[in-house]
Amino acid sequence: MSQNVLEVKNLCKYFEVGKGLTLKAVDDVSFEIAPGETLGLVGESGCGKTTCGRTCIGLYNKTSGEVLYKGKNVHELKGKEKLNFRKETQMIFQDPYASLDPRMTVADIVAEGLDIHHMTSNKKERSEKIYHYLDLVGLNKEHANRFVHEFSGGQRQRIGIARALAVEPKFLVLDEPISALDVSIQAQIVNLLIKLQKEMDLTYLFVAHDLSMVKHISDRVAVMYLGSMVEITSSEELYKNPLHPYTQALLSAIPIPDPEVEIAREKTRIKLEGDVPSPVNPAPGCRFKGRCKYAKEICSQCMPTLKDIGNGHQVACHLYDEK
Repeated sequence: MSQNVLEVKNLCKYFEVGKGLTLKAVDDVSFEIAPGETLGLVGESGCGKTTCGRTCIGLYNKTSGEVLYKGKNVHELKGKEKLNFRKETQMIFQDPYASLDPRMTVADIVAEGLDIHHMTSNKKERSEKIYHYLDLVGLNKEHANRFVHEFSGGQRQRIGIARALAVEPKFLVLDEPISALDVSIQAQIVNLLIKLQKEMDLTYLFVAHDLSMVKHISDRVAVMYLGSMVEITSSEELYKNPLHPYTQALLSAIPIPDPEVEIAREKTRIKLEGDVPSPVNPAPGCRFKGRCKYAKEICSQCMPTLKDIGNGHQVACHLYDEK
């Protein structure tokens, strides 16, 4: 059996959008996540991050490739194995209001998974578990009988986290869990996720576009561009030594909360020209070539593949073909 919790091999997820057109949301993506690790998955909006995360836990069927969870093919699981997989893998969604049923009380939302998987034997045990997980995420038992509309955005996200944790999962896909929250609340939720990971021995796929927050929570970072993986390395290495031109541009755009430093850095900021090309039937070659100042002839002819250039630092760019 594999030592990794999750292994993604050449994963593709395409959508037919009519008249012979194919949207290549995830195209030949490969990565792995070790037990207890957090892999940050970053990129511009629309690059396929969320689709990748949902396909990894079986919410979407794959077009091709493989997703292995503890060595077993996610998209071939059936019966008890599939039910157990559903219990061990959970997702925390981007919009904490849209992902919670407004007609259910907080208690019923948190207990939904408990009921499905028959994890309690009586009402008292059910209530105790509800209160335990509410307490774990910073809420109290008085909140249990209220409805979702009575809570703030940060509190709603805490309810979503409690619901996910109630079934005692091992692997969580965090789909931009802080992007819909106030800046003052974002750090609280991220710190809560880090604390819970240590206490419950969890493994995370953290989907985000806020690179400063990704650095804070991730052990390794994978960068996506238009459905393809362009760079994977440790968090420390990525911020110290970004190799792909797209990664370099992303990092140069991170705002610094110091007006004088920000003004001085404006001169060195990498500004990408041109628009993001359509992921529908993309042209051959590198998908970043139209916005890259280093583009050469081979970039229009051949799609670069991820290659390890040392110390586990992988990059998909023709600039490094000879290295």
